[in-house]
Amino acid sequence: MHIAQKDLFRQLEVVVGKSHLLKSPRKIAPYVKGFREGQGKAIAVVKPQSLLELWQTLEILVPANVAIIMQAANTGLTGGSTPHNACDRDAVIISTLALDDIHLLESHNQFIAFPGASLFKLEKTLDPLGRVPHSVIGSSCIGASIVGGVCNNSGGALVERGPAYTELSLYARVDEHGELQLVNDLDVDLGETPAEILTNLQRRQYQAHDIKVTSKQASDSEYKSWVRDTQSERPARYNADKRRLYAASGCAGKLVVFAVRLDSFVKPDHKQTFVISTDSAQSLNALRVAILKSMTELPISAEYMHRDVIELTDEYGRDTMLVLKYFGTEVMPRFFNYKKSLERFCRALPLMHENTIDWLSNRLAKCFPSQVSKQIKELKTRYEHHLLLSIKGQSVNELKTILAQINNSASLHVLECDENEAKQAYLLRFAAAGAAIQYRKLNHRRSAGLLALDIALPRNCSEWYEQLPMTLKQKISHHFYYGHYLCHVFHQDYIVKAGYDPMQVKAELLSFIDTRGAEYPAEHNVGHLYVAKPDLAMNYKQLDPTNTFNPGIGKMSKSRFYQ
Repeated sequence: MHIAQKDLFRQLEVVVGKSHLLKSPRKIAPYVKGFREGQGKAIAVVKPQSLLELWQTLEILVPANVAIIMQAANTGLTGGSTPHNACDRDAVIISTLALDDIHLLESHNQFIAFPGASLFKLEKTLDPLGRVPHSVIGSSCIGASIVGGVCNNSGGALVERGPAYTELSLYARVDEHGELQLVNDLDVDLGETPAEILTNLQRRQYQAHDIKVTSKQASDSEYKSWVRDTQSERPARYNADKRRLYAASGCAGKLVVFAVRLDSFVKPDHKQTFVISTDSAQSLNALRVAILKSMTELPISAEYMHRDVIELTDEYGRDTMLVLKYFGTEVMPRFFNYKKSLERFCRALPLMHENTIDWLSNRLAKCFPSQVSKQIKELKTRYEHHLLLSIKGQSVNELKTILAQINNSASLHVLECDENEAKQAYLLRFAAAGAAIQYRKLNHRRSAGLLALDIALPRNCSEWYEQLPMTLKQKISHHFYYGHYLCHVFHQDYIVKAGYDPMQVKAELLSFIDTRGAEYPAEHNVGHLYVAKPDLAMNYKQLDPTNTFNPGIGKMSKSRFYQ
């Protein structure tokens, strides 16, 4: 059924009200451009204020033959939460930010999260209970949503946790006949009809006996054993991994997810952080294998940074580090939103450039001293590779034994951090991803573009540090490597030299990465930057056979029924 645009808008206004239906290009603008990648067109943004309004919005949009883009914080790095041009239909974005409830299921050590609930809010909610969420690095700083993490199998830094995963969710899908269906797989008795289910969940009108004890997984409980297999040719975690594609998990917006039920985890009583530095990639690999094979408890996190990343972040991530240091993660979403608003304002002025705001922010930050500690600056000068390792307090002696054994044949410098030094080191790691973006913006005349890849190496890969062939080296001015070391998941940012085609260079890079047995993307999902591999593409088609939601994801067809 096709419907005139004005009639469509009239129906939507009845459901959400005029103030929650955005139609002007100016108001729509923040929603159609991604955090780092992706930009397209939409005829409207709908902002439902309840789960029932979200369902009623779908009841209007699905028969209207529009492309539906689900969006929460819009912090994705591969453009998967924004429209993409050249679609055969108009696009409508549904923003779920107002739907940010979190219900604690304390007797199960679990929680239910609505689609707009952020990782930051979850951290604050769980902290008084002495518990923590799945992910505590990077994503939480920019307001990323819990459901977005599940939909994209996002990883994070916590070694034992693996990708964000659950088999317990409440979602809507469109079947092969174009019929809208609501599926309650939360294992919570909420009623029969969509109105009953969604209203009862919204108002928390369910009792303890309605919450089923279930055998379904609410996290990747197998990962802590899986990651220890250092002989496997298969990477530990990546977006196309069939073992972690299940309904909402890994759906990448091909379902409309109303809620997910997830595990929470015990907050460690005490942790000790070390900075381990070396010039030997082989020694760092020996440490990785020894930790995974012999430590009784896995480390909390193990974050790798190359020397160049430390220099880059000190120069181009200082503004982010200052905001985090003095105002905390709570203000980061607002900080990025203000920057985006100012960039749009600058684009509208004839003599201003959208990168002016980054230039001003960078200059202002340089009025402050470096936020990298003296110890790490000295280590960066002396050593190429740096590992930020946090372990539970009772594991310190085990780690020291491993380090002593490795140091018999190779040199590892170990800095045992106090609480303040550890905090400074993690601020540096938090700011690394944004630093590459700012570098590209402020040096746009000297480069052709930024290529940001996240790759998962096989667990048995010992030659983990990338050595680019000369044919690629000559096309790249800088490369910055950092990542989740024990998981062998690396974020690799490349600045392409002026005069070269970034897409051609990217194709050559991915071809080279294929020879290493790597999988990609590892945790940022395909968005509109990567081709969905066969297993992933088949999963999308099974979830959304009519291609109603997020058409074009994974460079698939943007047409109805994937024609």
